[in-house]
Amino acid sequence: MRIFEPHCHMFSRVTDDYERMALAGVRVVLEPAFWLGQNRTSVGTFIDYFDTIIGWERFRSEQCGIWHLCTMALNPREANDDRVNDAVMEVLPRYLEKDSVVGLGEIGLDDQTTKEEKYFIAQLELGKQHDLPVLIHTPHRDKKRGFERCIAILKDMDYPMGRILLDHSNEETIPLTRELGCMSGFSIYPNTKMDPHRMVTILQQFGIEDMIINSACDWGVSDPLNVPKTILRMELAGFSAADIDKLVWQNPIDFFAQSGRFDPKVLETRPRPDRGETLDGNSMLRGQDPGSF
Repeated sequence: MRIFEPHCHMFSRVTDDYERMALAGVRVVLEPAFWLGQNRTSVGTFIDYFDTIIGWERFRSEQCGIWHLCTMALNPREANDDRVNDAVMEVLPRYLEKDSVVGLGEIGLDDQTTKEEKYFIAQLELGKQHDLPVLIHTPHRDKKRGFERCIAILKDMDYPMGRILLDHSNEETIPLTRELGCMSGFSIYPNTKMDPHRMVTILQQFGIEDMIINSACDWGVSDPLNVPKTILRMELAGFSAADIDKLVWQNPIDFFAQSGRFDPKVLETRPRPDRGETLDGNSMLRGQDPGSF
């Protein structure tokens, strides 16, 4: 099985997670920029975070045999924070030009404020300017209303729906997105959002076209192996290997390939890590002998 994990915040995870994901069939992780659990107070902390995603996290992932891609954005929660919002918007365009940045995201709504809408619209315009697909975060609370508002904004902007991934969907929202022509994303996340059993039920009802699943693993109670666990449920429910491959590999490949910044054929292989390699003088081994690995 080959898996493109299209939403995981690996900045918050340990190296063991990368290794377990590789063993479970994950060949690519995509890391969206997001909130770190508490608000940042200056643009410099965003710059360091963005640099870490395209630098150390890419290095660490590939040292474990997994390709690393990412999306960049000002997240919805901190769009409300005047200490950082405008300053982040000033530095963001230069990150959207980086080779490993294959989309804009996460943007969208969380508390559903007017400021969130302002920066959501501004970043959608950046997505057009940089010709990138867009990953949209939808609210944890009052989700249906959040979906409806996101969709209304996209329609008002006449935004190309084929470039939109509306994430964190559920049973209540899938009827809203099924005929839009966008990608519908589902986060398989313990106790909230979606679980493997519910996901299989949705796939049985609506099919796998324009569907993407992810673990959304982060600093909270979450599981980076929830995509493989959902695959097992799909196999037990009778889904074919071809359908599973389309859901967990081809759909995310096709969506993010719109960036033009990776070769899908390359991602079918594994990176060939050298554990003696360093990034800015730092290795994965922390002084251990590379010959032991």
